[in-house]
Amino acid sequence: MARRTRDDDLLMEDELTAAFLGEDDVPAAEPIATDEPAAAPAEEWDEEETVPGQLAVDVYETKEKLVVKARTAGVNKSELDVSIADNTLSIRGTLSAGNEDGVENYFVQECYWGEFSRSITLPVPVKEEEIEAVLKDGVLTISFTKLKQDTVKKIQVL
Repeated sequence: MARRTRDDDLLMEDELTAAFLGEDDVPAAEPIATDEPAAAPAEEWDEEETVPGQLAVDVYETKEKLVVKARTAGVNKSELDVSIADNTLSIRGTLSAGNEDGVENYFVQECYWGEFSRSITLPVPVKEEEIEAVLKDGVLTISFTKLKQDTVKKIQVL
């Protein structure tokens, strides 16, 4: 963000911050985003070491349900592992790229293929025995029945 002065000079955000804070209080400048690929790290990647991708989710509630939705297009039901333990929902799976024999060169490769996982601590108490998971049109929808809790609980002081 920049601001013009009377002399039509440009004051950059860091300069504005420096004008109001001491030099020691000025935060470090953030890197500028470019379309250029980042420089490769000095050490090479260990091809055996794989890090699973993280699954994007939406979590919302209705009056009676807590709902978790995840886009899982291209994942078969048999390749999904959904579990709950200690109020934490875990979703794991594998997204297969299919058969790509004969590929000599990629021009663009933005799609993630491989293992993914996501663990979510549920924001409200739920009945763990009343869970419904449905995979339809590439969207995994998991619905939980919420536990009803008293809004006010009186605590006796001893």
